Amino acid sequence: MLPTPELVKSYIAAGLNCTHLEVEGDGQHFNAVIVSPLFEGKRLVQRHQLVYSALGERMKAEIHALSMKTFTPEEYKNNG
Repeated sequence: MLPTPELVKSYIAAGLNCTHLEVEGDGQHFNAVIVSPLFEGKRLVQRHQLVYSALGERMKAEIHALSMKTFTPEEYKNNG
């Protein structure tokens, strides 16, 4: 069974403190907008690593591809 966008969203939310989270996708390829205070002071690669960590083994087993835009709450307020 392929994961739904709602399921991927719940995986991310369970492992990462998010103030805003949107996930769209077709069961294999997903796009996400993720806003978290944990991204403060982190480079893009570090932000993505936090998301991958929240997804854990699901990133290898269930989710074929995840494209993400990561913002701090301040960045999202100003640019989102």
